Amino acid sequence: MITLEAVYLLMGLLTGGITLVNARDDSNPRRWRTTLFWGTYTVLFLAGSYVGDLVNGVLVLIMVATAAAGLGQGTRETTTVIERVASAARHGNRLFVPVLVVPLATFAGSVLLKDWQIGGLPVVDPKQVTQIALGSATGLGLLVALVMLRPPASAPIVEARRLMDSVGWAAVLPQSLAALGALFASAGVGKAVSTLATTYLPLGSPLAAVVAYAVGMALFTMLMGNAFAAFPVMTAGIGLPLVVQQFGGDVVIVTAVGMLSGFCGTLMTPMAANYNIVPAALLELRDRYGVMRAQWPTALILLAANIVLMGAFAFR
Repeated sequence: MITLEAVYLLMGLLTGGITLVNARDDSNPRRWRTTLFWGTYTVLFLAGSYVGDLVNGVLVLIMVATAAAGLGQGTRETTTVIERVASAARHGNRLFVPVLVVPLATFAGSVLLKDWQIGGLPVVDPKQVTQIALGSATGLGLLVALVMLRPPASAPIVEARRLMDSVGWAAVLPQSLAALGALFASAGVGKAVSTLATTYLPLGSPLAAVVAYAVGMALFTMLMGNAFAAFPVMTAGIGLPLVVQQFGGDVVIVTAVGMLSGFCGTLMTPMAANYNIVPAALLELRDRYGVMRAQWPTALILLAANIVLMGAFAFR
């Protein structure tokens, strides 16, 4: 059966390649420090499931210390600016094809792989179908890009290194914050949030509870950098006990719109590196927070809309 270990293997191969490229690039003034960071991350992906919590914790601390000391970035590229401009002009909007392959293939895989069985046994772990589909779709998108663009053989891993070095340690944030959200939920932070909310906030009406839940989701997501990390905490603290159980809100509508409210917070925080810092690096913006600055007015409008939607439809 294909499990999440297959995705960890793919990620380990990617970060391992980034490690090797950094080690060989003497244009990076801090290449050995950067090599240590990505090499340690590689070990976590490839061996993290087998070495135990203590070793994993030590490896994480090594990454933290290395990132705190400062990472570097090489200057070598696989193509020149003139070559990239010419390629963009030649392919036009077809450049979006490999990118679109990823979500389309992920959706198809999520639908088809969950029922795929051989001899009555599932081929793919039913609990991890979406993640495995995403990993497979990403590989498929890479193959499509290679066939279309025919870049130098080293281009994918060298350009991956360039992007990851541009983002730096922030590339690890989504994974770290998601794990932190699960830890907070297990530690009972949701109950603490519920106690604070009911003690200090005027939550005597359904609308007040809806506002507290939606705004709380946005704010906690801004702190955590990830709506999936904020969701178990705020839903256990306010969404379920107050909006659903006390005031009779529809659990499906409340949780769905609550998650959307969290995504509004994602648009307004640098902690959401995969949404706000990575695009700035991809677009080579001078202002690394430019994407976030452009998004916050829309995020506030959407948050207000989510409050209206939850209030209007959750109690019908």
